[in-house]
Order: sequence, then C-alpha cells, then structure tokens
Amino acid sequence: MTTPQTATIPGDTDPRPAMTPLVRFLAVASLVAETGIVVTGGAVRLTASGLGCPTWPRCTAESFVSTPEMGVHGVIEFGNRLLTFVLAAVAVATLVAVWRLRRREPMIFRLAVGLLAGIPAQAVIGGISVWMQLNPWVVGLHFLVSALMVAAATLLVKRTGRVRDAERGVTRPPSGAGRTLRQLAGAIAVFTGVAVFLGTIVTGTGPHAGDHGAIRHPFDADLVTRLHAFPVYLLVAALVIATVLAFRRPEVGARLRRALVLADAVAVLQAVLGFTQHFTGLPVVLVALHMLGACLAVAAAANVVDEVVARPMAPRGSAPTGRESMGSALRSR
Repeated sequence: MTTPQTATIPGDTDPRPAMTPLVRFLAVASLVAETGIVVTGGAVRLTASGLGCPTWPRCTAESFVSTPEMGVHGVIEFGNRLLTFVLAAVAVATLVAVWRLRRREPMIFRLAVGLLAGIPAQAVIGGISVWMQLNPWVVGLHFLVSALMVAAATLLVKRTGRVRDAERGVTRPPSGAGRTLRQLAGAIAVFTGVAVFLGTIVTGTGPHAGDHGAIRHPFDADLVTRLHAFPVYLLVAALVIATVLAFRRPEVGARLRRALVLADAVAVLQAVLGFTQHFTGLPVVLVALHMLGACLAVAAAANVVDEVVARPMAPRGSAPTGRESMGSALRSR
C-alpha cells in the first residue's frame, strides 16, 4: 500500500495532503450552489414573485418571514432568500477547509475568499432591486455578479482538481496551446461575457419582469435580441476555429480538446434554446433552461481559459522527513 503524496513548499511542515476529499466536495458544492441560486432566482422572476417580499432585508415592514396573507409569491421570494444562507454556509465551510492552504495554494485560497465576499454583494444588490421595484438595470447587475461567481467556482473546481492530481502522482502535461489558441481562448471569454451582458438587456426588455408592475427597458425587443445574437455568432465561430486547430495540432493536450468540445456543445444548446424561446413567445420553461444554459456557458468558457493559461503541475513527492528537512535547511544557508 502506498502512502498518500503531499504538496510541500519551503517552510511548510504540514505533511497532510493539501487536497482532502472535503475540499474537493466543497469546491463542487460551491459551483452547484452558485448555479442553483441563479436558477431559483430565475424562478422568482418567471413566477412574478420578485416583489413577493416587498421590502428588504425584512420580508414585510413588520416581519422577516413571509406571512400567509402574502400567498404563494411571498413563499417563493422568501424561499429564495433562505437559499442565500445555504450559499453562505457552503462558502464559509470552503474558506475554513482551505484556510491551512493559504500559503501552500494561494490561488485556491483567494478563490474561496472571493466566493464568500461575493455573497453579501449578491444580497445587497438583490435588496436594492427590491427597493427600486425590480429596476431592470439592477436586476441585470444581480445576474452578472452571479455569473462571475459561477466562473470563480468553476476555477475553484479546476484548481483543486489540478492539485489533487499532482498529489496522486498524476502528470498533467502542458496544454500545448500556441499563441493563436491563447488568443482564441481570450476571445471566447470576451464573447461569452458580452453575450451574457446583452442577455440581461434582452431580459430587461422582455415580458418576464418579476412583477406585473415592474418597469421595463424602453428598447425594441427585436433589436436587442438581434444585438444579443451577434456575440453569440462570434462565440460559436471562435469555438469552431479553436476546436479545429486543437484537433489538427498533435501537441495540444486532450484536456483542452475536451474543454473545447464541451464548450461547443453548451454553445449549440444555448443557441437552440435562445432561438426556440424567441420564436415561441418566451415560454417560462425554456427561459428557465436558457438561464441555466447561461451559467453552463460561463463555466465552459472559464474551463477553456483555465486549461489554456494554467501552468502544468508536476507530480509532487512525499513530504520530507525531519532529518531531510533539516539537511535541506542547512544546505540553503
């Protein structure tokens, strides 16, 4: 039986593996929770429950929880607010789990801090949107912050997986991405971000306002939809070119190829959902799936970029014994 390999840095005498199953579980849970809060927030808007709790942080002027008089809309809105505490619990647990890694794996620690810090930002922006009667600019900003959180959670999953493989002795070779593929990866990230931003404009112009009395953007719905589609076309083109190059160049690694194929599939799915919902009158189910697809598109883009820019990690050996550590320290003086 082999002993688990550990990651070490100069001055770090902790012999435990950096990437415990708990850390990996919490990283994946963070991604699931960040995506889930977007979907449930969409359900609030699509059921016209955005003002089910008409104020914030209380649900009513007298109560922090919904009351029977508020009906199903109050239950839906208050239920979504409760999920913020679940998200916070996962973020706090993640930060606690990676606290001892803050010197050994600073990027993982920074991502965990960012995910925790984003939760009050999400809550405050959500509260402002309620105060402003679901102003579409504020609601759109709320979604954009959530999209950034999905990207951060994706990177956390990726980086914890990379460290875990290194500790297990699994070699991850370089991506093999040359200058062109790196530029295409940057374009994929930019086009995804622009498409998501313009998607919030389309949503703010459309009929699903979150409340029947909420204001809408004064834009032409067909025009903003066409504008939203333009970066999607560019995204698909960049993905196709990057995928063709990746499979034509033998030096490109299998992980980057898989990341591109996954991003291709998500982009096609999103395009199909987008066109279908537009030409079928924006049915609630398709709109909800399109919101989920937006999260998947952000995660897929982050996956591609991470595969391109992340440095390869060699398998890490076992922690040195006390005698070996003392000898290394003496030699370094």
